[in-house]
Amino acid sequence: MRLSVLDRSRTRENHPAPEALRDTVQLAQDMERLGFHRFWVSEHHGVPGVAGSAPTVLAAAVAAATHTIRVGTGGVMLPNHRPLVVAEQFGVLESLFPGRIDMGLGRSVGFTDGVRRALGRDKDDADDFAGQLDELLSWFRGTSPTGVHARPPEGLTVPPFVLAMGEGADIAALAGLPMVIGDLRDRERMRRGIDRYRAGFRPSEWAAEPYVVVSGTIAVAGTPEEARRILLPEAWAMAHSRTHGTFPPLAPAEEVERRTMTARERGFYEAGLTGQVYGTEEQVAYELESLIKETSAQEVLVTTSTYDREALLESYTRLARIAGLG
Repeated sequence: MRLSVLDRSRTRENHPAPEALRDTVQLAQDMERLGFHRFWVSEHHGVPGVAGSAPTVLAAAVAAATHTIRVGTGGVMLPNHRPLVVAEQFGVLESLFPGRIDMGLGRSVGFTDGVRRALGRDKDDADDFAGQLDELLSWFRGTSPTGVHARPPEGLTVPPFVLAMGEGADIAALAGLPMVIGDLRDRERMRRGIDRYRAGFRPSEWAAEPYVVVSGTIAVAGTPEEARRILLPEAWAMAHSRTHGTFPPLAPAEEVERRTMTARERGFYEAGLTGQVYGTEEQVAYELESLIKETSAQEVLVTTSTYDREALLESYTRLARIAGLG
């Protein structure tokens, strides 16, 4: 089983956003040492709790600080950008770090109306994701109908992945691309998406057969209680965003535990903890084995965020031990 990591450069209370980006680079070095397969970074705009707004720039920093781990994006939100510019960025990355770059692509647009206006986009721009994806790949193949040739991406091979939410599974299948799907809290929906993807998959020059990456939060500690505490900061941030409209920096677990929540906040908070994979090494090993049996996935992409960086690193260290990495 391949294990990989997606880090969203989450900011923390009383820690500046630049520190979150440096933490991401450090975590990538740690994940390489532990034997993880890939390390991906994300794209968010105007979100107080996320510092990662320029994924290809951050991926360059991560690749420069590591040596063997694959580096990529989870993902670049293609409707926010011109496909030519995205192709050029990944062409530069692949030229600088040959054989190590992945191109994870999503179809989301800005988080709020204000962000979408600032980006010059609206919700409808996501409707042509399949066309945008085809245009992007044409720059690598040298088949753009414009007659323009993209430099340096033309002729290079940068593995593309589709982040599959909603229609994404069908788009990935028709394009013949690997698919990343989550989250682990809704296994039935995830299985339906995987089944639809495999049933509709068309082999392509990028992938001869379906390739499924399942993504979600996983926390491992010495006791189930310690593992659950790793999840609390993110669960509270999600509950706050659903009730207040803003996604805040992560708070310490002990502060979250002391919070007085409204019934609505408490509902979202508990929902954020339900269905996540956490526990001791033995418990998580069992859950991972069950997950792979359920999905026949080739890879698991772990997306855990928390306030306590030492607890996060320990969790990943235990996870690497479960999988026999290194």
